[in-house]
Amino acid sequence: MCSEKNTSNDKENVENLVEILLKSYQEHELICRIDKDNIVNKETLIRVVEEIRCLLFPGYFDNSKIRSEYARYIAGQRLEYIQYHLKKQIAKALDNIETKEKCSREKIIEKADEITYSFIKTFPRVREYLATDVIAAFNGDPAAFSTDEIIFCYPGFFAITVYRISHELYNLGVPLIPRIISEYAHNLTGIDIHPGASIGKYFFIDHGTGVVIGETTVIGENVKIYQGVTLGALSTRKGQQLKGVKRHPTLGDNVTIYSGTSVLGGETVIGDGVTIGGNAFIVNSVSNGMKVSVKNPELEFSRSSSSDSSQGEFWDWVI
Repeated sequence: MCSEKNTSNDKENVENLVEILLKSYQEHELICRIDKDNIVNKETLIRVVEEIRCLLFPGYFDNSKIRSEYARYIAGQRLEYIQYHLKKQIAKALDNIETKEKCSREKIIEKADEITYSFIKTFPRVREYLATDVIAAFNGDPAAFSTDEIIFCYPGFFAITVYRISHELYNLGVPLIPRIISEYAHNLTGIDIHPGASIGKYFFIDHGTGVVIGETTVIGENVKIYQGVTLGALSTRKGQQLKGVKRHPTLGDNVTIYSGTSVLGGETVIGDGVTIGGNAFIVNSVSNGMKVSVKNPELEFSRSSSSDSSQGEFWDWVI
């Protein structure tokens, strides 16, 4: 009897909770998509990204050896997979844009097909840029055993690869999907590169954790940044009023920024050949060839009390 009573109470409690949730769905429709098509499928997009990586780096992420005589067929098969699935996801994303004039389903699919084909045509250029990024990482890190190690292991290079993919979709005006793709890399690496950022060749992120690169950032060639670097905006209090405004800094060629530094503001320009030391806070432009560093904090050393013989003799330091 007791067991049957508990089961009855549990069922009643669940039914009450369902009613409460349904009422919440009505009160907060902004975060509901009931009776609406799914925007996109995140898992499908991630699989597409991984297929693109296999296409960009043939032989690296495959389960078996790729023979040269079969490379044409394997590449064709992958392109077909990418084109089919990505077109469907782009069509969903386009269909969910709120516009005054709703396009027909046929027009949306036609546009998605055109965008997908334009995107696929960028792959040779993306490979060209990634080849320079591998070289920059290998030349910039004496701990690198080989370029293969960089492609397989380096989180910074993975984040750059996914950025270069999402950036092409962003440039083609695809809504939502570029950000989903970039956040895939962000979640895995802790490196946050907005797909709208413009980044030149030979880009290297060393270690990488905590790096943030904002949407309107412009980065030249041969730039190297370390973990914890933020290329951000001075203030975003105006929110959507700042959409389309240059909010993030511009970095010239041959710039190096060490860990923990923040460079902020759309009018901030870091000139060619500049080196910025760690833990700096930069909100003004820096001329070509300058070296910027934070004055080292003074360390105060004092010998600890020897009254407690069990502790022995040790040094204590205070910043």
